[in-house]
Amino acid sequence: MDTHVTPGLDVAAIRADFPILSETIRGKPFTFLDSGASAQKPRQVIQAMVRTMETRYANVHRGAYFMSEAATEAYEAARGAVARFINAGSEREIVFTKSSTEAINLVAHSYGRGVLTPGQAVVISELEHHANIVPWQMLRDAHGIELRVARITDAGELDMDDLAHKLADGKVGLVAVAHMSNVLGTVTPAERIAVMAHDAGAKVLFDGSQAAVHRRVDVQALEADFYVFTGHKLYGPTGIGVLYAKAALLEAMPPFLGGGDMIAEVTFERSVWAPIPAKFEAGTPPIVEAVGLHAAIDYVTAVGMNAIEAHERALVDRAMARLPHIEGVTLLGRAQDRGGVFAFAIDTAHAHDVATLLDRAGIAVRSGRHCAEPLHARFGVDSTCRASFGLYTTPDEVDLLAEAVRQAREFFR
Repeated sequence: MDTHVTPGLDVAAIRADFPILSETIRGKPFTFLDSGASAQKPRQVIQAMVRTMETRYANVHRGAYFMSEAATEAYEAARGAVARFINAGSEREIVFTKSSTEAINLVAHSYGRGVLTPGQAVVISELEHHANIVPWQMLRDAHGIELRVARITDAGELDMDDLAHKLADGKVGLVAVAHMSNVLGTVTPAERIAVMAHDAGAKVLFDGSQAAVHRRVDVQALEADFYVFTGHKLYGPTGIGVLYAKAALLEAMPPFLGGGDMIAEVTFERSVWAPIPAKFEAGTPPIVEAVGLHAAIDYVTAVGMNAIEAHERALVDRAMARLPHIEGVTLLGRAQDRGGVFAFAIDTAHAHDVATLLDRAGIAVRSGRHCAEPLHARFGVDSTCRASFGLYTTPDEVDLLAEAVRQAREFFR
């Protein structure tokens, strides 16, 4: 098997760290091309979580005994690892949530209702995941915020002229856009977006659910006010997400949820909130999941985010050299800057049927609208198949996908 793409990245050794990749599907090797939905987990993550549950588990922040202190230390060490991973200015700027979706909802509720005022606007774009659409619709309906949608081009890139037009009247309080599309793989020009937003008096939120997996993220260099990503796409566990926000913004925002651990003092008359980030972490937090996320960050950091980006770029280039030349296959978007995600359709079959046929070859891809119905409507398609690569994806798997798609088109024709 051809497993080596990028100098310094030994894909064969990486694959050996992922137990599930040795499984077979109907007698065929398991070809997992759905990492964009949820990535597989290396032994290092699995073992770190098991070790915590077996030897160092207790609730955090509330026990004056060894196990609680050890668990608290591990939980807060994970926060430090996240802060270093995205180059946050302080660990106080890292809030653990259960997902990117919850992190965006937190901002929509706390910043949207607590800081933005009726009559201001939020700008999103046509390439957003539902998680970065629905919370702002709810804010619009409940709080009188205007919701504006910036267009994308036929290539699947953000129309920067249209974004500038949406910002021109000075009423926009927040720009919330994907750093990388979960359907097209388009990487948006985050630095430029942040400058435009700030020049117009707006804050900026980047949904980094995909970008944080495929390339190095520096929130300070991006001038991000808010940045969100999730653990399970970053080779870590489900049930944990991250909200980065500048400390001054977190201080100004009211809590999202109420309960234990987010308070400093409670009487029946009033409550005093705990300092940030605890103010936004009500209840028992994802303790074991935080340990798993820490292990996942250590894993990809050791591999090297630049090496991962180069590896996946080579895989995408390989796919783009093959799939568009298959008769009857259409790819959505052809952005110049893109990560290891792309969507395609076959003219003779529904995406679900194509995915079912690919599964018979042991190939796992996503089919449907990928939680991005408005994006599919923009391109005039009902549904697509999506292939998404990870650091363990090989060139042979790309070739296998291309040949299986060709055969699927012939079968359905």
